[in-house]
Amino acid sequence: MFNKIAVPVLSIIVFLCLWELLVWANNWPNYKMASPSDLPPAFWKYKLLFLEMGWQTLWRTVAGLVLAVLFGTGLGMIIGFSKLARDALYPLLVGFNAIPKATLVPVISLIFIGQHDFNTVLMAFMISFFPIAVSVGIGLSTLEPEYRDILRALGASRMTIFYKIALPKTLPEFFGALKVAATLAFIGTNLVEIVSPHGRGLGALFKSGETNGDYPLMFAVLIALAFLGIVLYYAVIFLERIFAGWAEREAS
Repeated sequence: MFNKIAVPVLSIIVFLCLWELLVWANNWPNYKMASPSDLPPAFWKYKLLFLEMGWQTLWRTVAGLVLAVLFGTGLGMIIGFSKLARDALYPLLVGFNAIPKATLVPVISLIFIGQHDFNTVLMAFMISFFPIAVSVGIGLSTLEPEYRDILRALGASRMTIFYKIALPKTLPEFFGALKVAATLAFIGTNLVEIVSPHGRGLGALFKSGETNGDYPLMFAVLIALAFLGIVLYYAVIFLERIFAGWAEREAS
């Protein structure tokens, strides 16, 4: 337990020290590259804005991620249980995922003019559902046919097969994809906040720092985003240990 806390904290401290050393060695001014020692004053000066806009970014990200989990799981079930659906939907999913999401922000903003919260949640959802859908689909499609045949012979429905056999089997892959999706959801949220600014969220605070040439504020926003991403990542790990802790115990 100690190592699981001490090692990540130590790695962060080493990273910050190397960052500080890099800035000092190159003698960079803070308008070119802010150092970690420049960040505490920026956090303190804009502490109320960080709390307000950090919360705005966080709840929109979580809302988009929850929608991605619901939609991605449902889509993955369809793909996993039906070869026809798998053949039909995979090219569409891959093609959609290949589109740079930054190009979709202006399109969404034009379609849903003024719906800033909706646009942000929608982008977080659109960028994060793909890994969930693929992981669930692959997990279900590779389910041993013997289990399906036995349960069907006993009169079990597809939904029963999913809950009794398929869902537990796919949980490790699902949570692995969820860790990736959580990071992607933050990217989607900040794309809208920066590309289509509406004065809300950490992306708007970053844009303000860029406009005013406040580089310590910009780097402070990046660190705040990294912190929120780490918090959400460990929240997923906590859920994984509750619902799929057996997989980790078996691996060890």
